Amino acid sequence: MTDAERKLWWRLRSDFPELHFRRQAPVGPYFADFACHKSRVVVEVDGGQHMLADHAAKDSAREAYLARHGYRVLRFWNNDVLKNIDGVLAAIHDEVMRGSQDAPHPRPLPTASRGEGSPRAEC
Repeated sequence: MTDAERKLWWRLRSDFPELHFRRQAPVGPYFADFACHKSRVVVEVDGGQHMLADHAAKDSAREAYLARHGYRVLRFWNNDVLKNIDGVLAAIHDEVMRGSQDAPHPRPLPTASRGEGSPRAEC
């Protein structure tokens, strides 16, 4: 792992233990730097080589594959992780929360039928 990946891994485990991020997690034919399968979020920490044309094309194909399989990909530069870890974590948190709002609640409240008024809370 790079210094940036080590730093992010330590903070993901300490700040979001309930999300169960995995390091070098397999997703189909790819390995994600970090993945939360429950939230369908992949986090990639990139160095300068990702600016090269051949890396950019591979990254694009990889993101398309992940998107087709329901994953949202967040990419951060090494420098961002090393110098602005709190901002990176806030972006990850926001994406995880956004995804959880898109998903239906596992136990939705019952809806009232016409003329019955609001549903009552049962104790």
